[in-house]
Amino acid sequence: MKKNIVYLMIIMSLSSCLSLKKTTYFQGEPSEKSEMYKFNNEPYRVQVNDVLSVEIVSENPELVSLFETSQQASGPSGGGNLYFEGYTVDRHGNIRIPYINELNVLGYTEKEIREKIEVELKKFIKNSESIFVKVKLSGIQFLVNGEVRSPGTITLLQNQVSILDAIASAGEIADFGNRQEVQIYRKTLNGVERYVVDLTDVAIFDSEHYYIKPNDIIYVPPLQRKNWGIGTTGLSTFTTIASIFAVLTSTILLIDNL
Repeated sequence: MKKNIVYLMIIMSLSSCLSLKKTTYFQGEPSEKSEMYKFNNEPYRVQVNDVLSVEIVSENPELVSLFETSQQASGPSGGGNLYFEGYTVDRHGNIRIPYINELNVLGYTEKEIREKIEVELKKFIKNSESIFVKVKLSGIQFLVNGEVRSPGTITLLQNQVSILDAIASAGEIADFGNRQEVQIYRKTLNGVERYVVDLTDVAIFDSEHYYIKPNDIIYVPPLQRKNWGIGTTGLSTFTTIASIFAVLTSTILLIDNL
């Protein structure tokens, strides 16, 4: 009888530990020809709360100094001040540039915004051909929550951020995180959209959701076994079951002796 119980405990512990299939990234063979380039070549269109970096350069610094904010005029600084030096897109989709005032940028690409600024500058500067305008996102901000080791809001000073970059910057997925059902929530002009990606499948590299967008919310749900309180390895599971069994046995013996 005792042997049967031990065998049962061992089987339960082995069947309860986390399988490699659920914890190993990029399983399978990559496709011979990736189709991801189709999605990567689509330019990002600016949304509300994005922060833009607008740089106007000329051989004559005095010519463009009027269009700089006070922080920009004081000289270059690190990425930590991008929030203050950049132009935040307000809830109406506008940014405010000195003398140009409000400029609507909602839904426009970086190239289109640059062209709009160049048109506005021609109203103030006759020789506008000598002006160089550069527009880009001041990093990509996103939120990672759920079963990760360092959840929170993160900003990466990159032009593109993949779902793998985002997860890595949050300290990686914890032991009980569900790598097969990572969720991405994105606010679009049509409302909030939800996407689910499987990081254990090598096909993630071909997914249209491989690269996240600014202000995305990434949620890693827990595996069901977390609610059961079972360990991540066979040994830890065996120890847990053995402890429960010991408590049950002691309780039964105590009741029989009453």
